[in-house]
Amino acid sequence: MQLFHRSTSLSATFDDTNLVSAAGLIPAMALAVSTGLAELANRWLTLPGYFGANAGLKVTALVAGMRASADSIDDMALLRHGGMKKLFVGTYAPSTLGSFLRAFTFGHVRQLDAVARRWLVNVAQVAPIVAGIDDYALVDIDDTIKEVHGYKKQGSGYGYSGVRGLNALIGIVSTTSAAPAIIGARLRKGAAGSPRGAGKFVADVLATVTRLRSGTASGLVLLRADSAFYGHAVVSAAHRAGAKVSITARMDPTVKRAIATIPDDAWTTIDYTDAIRDETTGTWISSAEVAEVPFTAFSSRKISERITGRLVVRRIPELNPFEGAGQPTLFDTHRFHAFFTTSTLDTVTADKTHRQHAIIEQVNADLKDSALAHLPSGKFTANAAWLVLATIAFNLARAAGTIAGSTLRKARTETIRRKLIQIPARISTSARKHVLHLPASWPWETGWTALFAAACGPPRTATI
Repeated sequence: MQLFHRSTSLSATFDDTNLVSAAGLIPAMALAVSTGLAELANRWLTLPGYFGANAGLKVTALVAGMRASADSIDDMALLRHGGMKKLFVGTYAPSTLGSFLRAFTFGHVRQLDAVARRWLVNVAQVAPIVAGIDDYALVDIDDTIKEVHGYKKQGSGYGYSGVRGLNALIGIVSTTSAAPAIIGARLRKGAAGSPRGAGKFVADVLATVTRLRSGTASGLVLLRADSAFYGHAVVSAAHRAGAKVSITARMDPTVKRAIATIPDDAWTTIDYTDAIRDETTGTWISSAEVAEVPFTAFSSRKISERITGRLVVRRIPELNPFEGAGQPTLFDTHRFHAFFTTSTLDTVTADKTHRQHAIIEQVNADLKDSALAHLPSGKFTANAAWLVLATIAFNLARAAGTIAGSTLRKARTETIRRKLIQIPARISTSARKHVLHLPASWPWETGWTALFAAACGPPRTATI
């Protein structure tokens, strides 16, 4: 591609008051408002005085900015260009939105959590972002370190990653037919251990899952996590909520003794890296095998607090790096990976399902590639509120992509932003009506039109 005209024959000027660079915000924010986001914020947020005024408009402004690629408070200035004020009410200055965030206390962040949870239930009734949750729900939790720079970031510290940052605890839910939606997020100090507060967090996210399911739902709810969350607080919280668990177990002496009791003929070959299926027998030819053994977790606690289940173990041959030429090992050695589960899935399915827990890493990467590219404030509670707003923006993108069509149903939010949100448009007025003139031959016109029709159609009554 090259310029049609010589560059010397072109000129540019910023003078059009009828252009907008992100016309996709119109259906996206119409969807957010029609499902009660602003009303919920007005009802639940109790910030004092000036800061609490028009809380719903400020929350939706921050979400709109994030959805249009803002990853800092200064970036919120993109809400005030061209014809944005002709289309939206509440296009606040970045300084106003920054003051709003800095007014948050820990209690106000928890109120914003409540807004996010209730709004997710509302939007799930309009867009099938958790389709199939009544039959099968996979809940994943994990924490991630968001690196920060400088010593003025309140709460920053060196955690397990070895870098200075803040610790974000994330919970997601996915189904066999729906991409992950975020059902909880909590910001912690950078030096916080992974399991800190995880029991209460699990109880909260599983309560949200219950609200997302119908009253007659009886399908499996499975909580997955890595070994950092293998503890009584997390497992018991899931047990009280009626969920099953699938959590990587640390290789402590009790787990090692249980693995040692597995007989040699109990191992089943599985589909794993470099596996080949035997066309004659239909079995897998693979170096990885799985087996299971009954197991009681937390046996050192009193009987009423012990939880029975099974240990599913995957073993892989250990290649001896010190093996000399012509000196093979005397016996096979293996690396073992065990997880504790209370589900009734068969051994092979349980192992495959547990390995899919890695899907939450994609969500973490997605957040860090969008609104969570920065934690913009020096104040810890402002950053905590920013994290919750980032999850709302994530779920809004997921809902918009689901409505737009199958090709965007499981797309990354960056892809949704590029195809549905950041579309330039020119505003014209005729008979007191605004008309948006969008680019001809836009490749994703069909999806955008479907989203616009669904979000900007007859008004809906949202459940507050």
